[in-house]
Amino acid sequence: MQLRPYQQAAVDAVYDYLRGHDDNPCVVIPTAGGKTPVLATICRDAVGRWGGRVLVLAHVKELLEQAVDKLRVVCPDVRFGVYSAGLRRRDTDEPVIVAGIQSVYKRACDLDAFDLVIVDEAHLIPPDGEGMYRQFLADAKVINPHLRVIGLTATPFRLKSGMICGPENILNRVCFEVGVRELIRDGYLCPLVTKAGINKADFDRLHVRAGEFVADEVEDLMDQDSLVEAACGETVAYSQDRNAVLIFASGIKHARHIQRVLRDKHGVECGLVCGETPADERRRLLARFRGEPVDADLFGQTQARLKYLVNVNVLTTGFDAPNIDCVAILRPTMSPGLFYQMVGRGFRLHPGKRNCLVLDFGGNAIRHGPVDQMRVRETSGSGKGCDAPAKECPECLSVIAAGYAHCPDCGYEFRRPERANHDAQASTESVLSGQVSESVYTVRDVLYSVHVKQGADENAPRTMRVDYKIGFYQFKSEWVCFEHSGYARWKAEMWWRARSFDPLPATAEEAVALANCGALAQTKSITVRSVAGERFDRIVDYELGEKPEPLPLNQRPTADLSDIPF
Repeated sequence: MQLRPYQQAAVDAVYDYLRGHDDNPCVVIPTAGGKTPVLATICRDAVGRWGGRVLVLAHVKELLEQAVDKLRVVCPDVRFGVYSAGLRRRDTDEPVIVAGIQSVYKRACDLDAFDLVIVDEAHLIPPDGEGMYRQFLADAKVINPHLRVIGLTATPFRLKSGMICGPENILNRVCFEVGVRELIRDGYLCPLVTKAGINKADFDRLHVRAGEFVADEVEDLMDQDSLVEAACGETVAYSQDRNAVLIFASGIKHARHIQRVLRDKHGVECGLVCGETPADERRRLLARFRGEPVDADLFGQTQARLKYLVNVNVLTTGFDAPNIDCVAILRPTMSPGLFYQMVGRGFRLHPGKRNCLVLDFGGNAIRHGPVDQMRVRETSGSGKGCDAPAKECPECLSVIAAGYAHCPDCGYEFRRPERANHDAQASTESVLSGQVSESVYTVRDVLYSVHVKQGADENAPRTMRVDYKIGFYQFKSEWVCFEHSGYARWKAEMWWRARSFDPLPATAEEAVALANCGALAQTKSITVRSVAGERFDRIVDYELGEKPEPLPLNQRPTADLSDIPF
């Protein structure tokens, strides 16, 4: 097997690290980027070049099977065994053993000494305590004190405790990392897209327990009839030209509700896979979803390909269906890793697959950031973030610590959180940084005011703030700089001339007074551009009504503007 350039670079980085350090490295390669060939190459070299012995640990049967398949391809001359209750194998003597951690964590002595332990999906290693990985590795180091551990993962962080590498952790440093954007750019991963428009979901009243939203509360919120029907309708509408749509539900009841609405309202079959699904039924559903041949039933009939498949907590890590070209996430999560793994189901390349559409109904892209620039905070021993997250002041757009009750820049008082209705539409915060989306909003009203920057000198230039009301409590804002010079003043002149026949105002106060007297054309709609990874949106286009006639001199505002409510 010929490794891709970044896979070979990852292998070389591991060897350099093991030679130059006495602790344990981690390799970060995105989902579908090909971690298993890296793993298999290290196994081949460790046995064939250095006469060592390797244990490969994973936590699910699918990952063990993938490792076994790749080992057969990359190193056919190396003898390897499998130790897994799920696969009904208990080999112990071969130079490479592929094992399920659940099967071996108490049996280090039975397996004898290893030189290397390679952990697939290394983010699942617990940070402390007597977890299965720690118990096994502690016992294995009694047999061989020089044992080294190598981690492989797509997400080098955990929900509760931040980054997986640290001085006191099993893995100590990332020795190689390649990003999602690079692999998409170079043609190794499928591009991701989102639909146009941004409709944010708000889950402020959900409680958090052990670092994650309380499951029952999430399912109760997401399982409302109106929300399920709206989300299903949008998913079907946007997946008309898609081949395989994987849906993530908030619970089994929610998944069955989704399945029922898709069948009754939209006339489409949707399979359902959860922890309770019998193994044979699960195998048949996944084969149909992948478009693979399925054995005929008792009547000799074979079932058609399955386009829609909803799952509950089972088709994330280790699930491989390259034909997935739409991922619909109908659940919120506090875990950046889980969000990444759900989106990552669409990363794989497949013949005829142009891109993968991601519909995020859980506000996860807004919560965690794009999948290539996730916001991961280190946490203290209490499990709470050491640094308070930021929030945006709706009045002056200052970004401040979340603990403020009043904005320190403008004095805005933040309202206490209230339960907000889920928008029933997928959030379209882009899942990759740098992706641009534009949304057109109908303008219900426009408010004009003079804006004075908090703490600015009394002689500093002021601006005219324009607030476009696009919903009951939604505004988009911009600032027009009549009192500035250069490019900012030129932009203000162009802005005014597009809306008014009246002479250009010299000050922000004059501009506000003229606007409130009817000197400006009506703004019917605005186009807002959002760039994933950037904090603020930008208004880039307008639909304007006719310019009004110039105000008669006797109707123009006087120099005394104290009676105008700014």
